[in-house]
Amino acid sequence: MVRLNHVGPTHVDLYAKLEAFNPMGSIKDRMALAMIERAERSGELQPGQTVIESTSGNTGLGLAIVCAQKGYPLVIVMGENFSLERRRLLRFLGAKVVLTSAADRGTGMFRLAEALAEKHGWFLCRQFENEVNAEIHAETTAWEILKAFPTRSPDFWVTGFGTGGTLKGVARTLRLASPTTRIVVAEPENAQLLASGVQQLRKPDGAAARSHPNARAHPIQGWTPDFIPKLAGDALSESLIDELRPVSGAEALEMTQTLAKREGVFCGISGGASVAAAVTVAKNAPKGSSIVAMVPDTGERYLSTPLFDHIKDDMSEEEERIATSVKLPKLKSANGGTAKKPISKAAAQFVEAAVNDPEYPIVMFGFEWCEFCWSVRRVFDDAGLPFRSIDVDSKDYRDDDWGGDVLRALFDMTGMRTVPQVFVSGKLMGGATEVLARLQTGGLQAHLPAHLSAVRISDPQSYLPKWVKRATPEKTNAV
Repeated sequence: MVRLNHVGPTHVDLYAKLEAFNPMGSIKDRMALAMIERAERSGELQPGQTVIESTSGNTGLGLAIVCAQKGYPLVIVMGENFSLERRRLLRFLGAKVVLTSAADRGTGMFRLAEALAEKHGWFLCRQFENEVNAEIHAETTAWEILKAFPTRSPDFWVTGFGTGGTLKGVARTLRLASPTTRIVVAEPENAQLLASGVQQLRKPDGAAARSHPNARAHPIQGWTPDFIPKLAGDALSESLIDELRPVSGAEALEMTQTLAKREGVFCGISGGASVAAAVTVAKNAPKGSSIVAMVPDTGERYLSTPLFDHIKDDMSEEEERIATSVKLPKLKSANGGTAKKPISKAAAQFVEAAVNDPEYPIVMFGFEWCEFCWSVRRVFDDAGLPFRSIDVDSKDYRDDDWGGDVLRALFDMTGMRTVPQVFVSGKLMGGATEVLARLQTGGLQAHLPAHLSAVRISDPQSYLPKWVKRATPEKTNAV
């Protein structure tokens, strides 16, 4: 629980409950562990059985660490419009990620997950209807909030809703243990489902049968899918909500950025939205009121979203001025200006033999951890092109400076003094940018053996480090 000192009015005490301190960085870790362990105890989940769930990302990440530790294969169904960081993190953790069309929205994600579970006999978590989702928050999250206020309960608790588990679970405990705490639920301004008064059409098991008529696209990932989850509907029907507050996408983005710059709180868009709603509550709250806003996750999984659109990779004019405000003396040569070491005959012969080795028509001279070398290796691997990588800084080339000797022989032969250097069928293709550009135009394939010459990669230059500007294939010299 963190006190916010620079946002909101000064006559109240505003706090953020930062759930990013969970193992995988979000509030969903609690529910992920609870659902899996309950299913294990009930026998619904058998050893080695595949787990599947539809999610915007955070539930999937929580499930990924639990399934990795317990040995369950995991399949996540996710809309293509959710942040790229989430799907890459999921795959990094060993999960399979199946993408659905953005037009199909949350209901489309769930329908596919449900169909896949039925066809393959997989365990479907059903986070939107699973009572364990609410129970774990009633047992943990709610009591953590109350224990942070030992002398007086918080006057307001502000949250959004995604699955409805946090809302229903925490609200139930607060109603019993702290009945004076007002429960405020925030919704996207353009997608107010709970405030609409329109009932959600449901299947017999409580799952949403179709999208809610008030559902609209909004930028607050993790909040308010295109339907009212059963758990959120329960909170409404059980009168666990005292107040509904709309939050615009612009307000959510602005507050998320403000929290980072003025409070040092690095959170996702939903956290910014909850704090924005809490600030509106604070404006009319009695003096001395304590207000707690839920902040569900960290900002690192939003790098590819509009939240970071204004953040540039290159230096700004002001940063350029800072960089050039001092002049440093040039660094001396690494060899201290001593005479150039002669190239051994063995190194020259080694380079010549490697370049013309019929067993490996593609050979690359490079460094083990050079970003450009990695780009070339990755594109060759993905294209299925067999190649030899001679990493002159690796352990195999350290004795008696053998790697340095080979590198000097290579530079002497080609006249180039950079790596990587790639050869195809004995011909120099150039460095990373030249190789990728030629792979795109077919200039590299023309030198390959017939059985490899048809290889195509749609966008080879996407393999370059993100900070590198792409070369124009037309401007690359022909070999």
